[in-house]
Amino acid sequence: MTESDAAGGKDAGELVVVTGMTGAGRSTAAKELEDLGYFVVDNLPPSLLPQVLTLVDESRGTSQRVAVVIDVRSGAFFEELREELGRGLLGRRTTLVFLDATDEVLVRRQEAARRPHPLQGQDRLLDALVRERKVLGDLRAMADLVIDTSALNVHQLTARMAAMFGTPDTTKLNVSVVSFGFKYGLPVDADYVADMRFLPNPHWVPELKAGNGRDNPEVADYVYSAPGAREFLDGYVPVLAGVADGYLREGKRFMRVAIGCTGGKHRSVAMSEEIARRLRARGLDARAIHRDLGRE
Repeated sequence: MTESDAAGGKDAGELVVVTGMTGAGRSTAAKELEDLGYFVVDNLPPSLLPQVLTLVDESRGTSQRVAVVIDVRSGAFFEELREELGRGLLGRRTTLVFLDATDEVLVRRQEAARRPHPLQGQDRLLDALVRERKVLGDLRAMADLVIDTSALNVHQLTARMAAMFGTPDTTKLNVSVVSFGFKYGLPVDADYVADMRFLPNPHWVPELKAGNGRDNPEVADYVYSAPGAREFLDGYVPVLAGVADGYLREGKRFMRVAIGCTGGKHRSVAMSEEIARRLRARGLDARAIHRDLGRE
């Protein structure tokens, strides 16, 4: 929790600051926040942020939730934004969201959009991305939530934003337990990663191969009954719960746990479902997300 939480009081509406790389999905995130009832301002110079909040307070009341999108076009004004966030002068509970993606994905999206990058000039697009990452480096480090959109389509990013900001209860820790396949790459936005490849793979059992760890109880039972599975769950879930308590004490509201296996279909899916279930039993707002299920 920043100093702005105390300054704004319990009735002050949340402020979401959305920034990140060009092509990473800022416009999609902003549209979803608008649909969720936020007052959204796009491409706002950071120096005008306090004035905008004052106008919103006066016209719509202090409980109105606000979202602002700030991108690299603001240039030198980024230093002012860092100072505002660092000193907690904005008077609201503030969440800084940074949208990122790999350079390969950003290049592909930018070329598809047929728009020049704001920092490109006469140089290559990759040169512009290097400059942008340098400019945004400090804000990425400060971010409360980093969302890697490399593997997300528009609908998936919209769902992520809705899951994160669609509830009026903004003090609860949101835990995402994400299953994935190592052959498709690590989720770069994970806070913790666990490898389920120490468990026997249902892929090699003919009657289980076609099923998955979410929809087929026989697959899940096979995974849970494997040597070491229960011991892992009994040891790992309390660790995550302890970390969650610490996150809440530090004012963090998002925790992303990645559970991997070879293809993201059997072991990681079953274990993610069980981890999320056990965390919910401990009173946490946890849900399982299956990044690579159905991808094979």
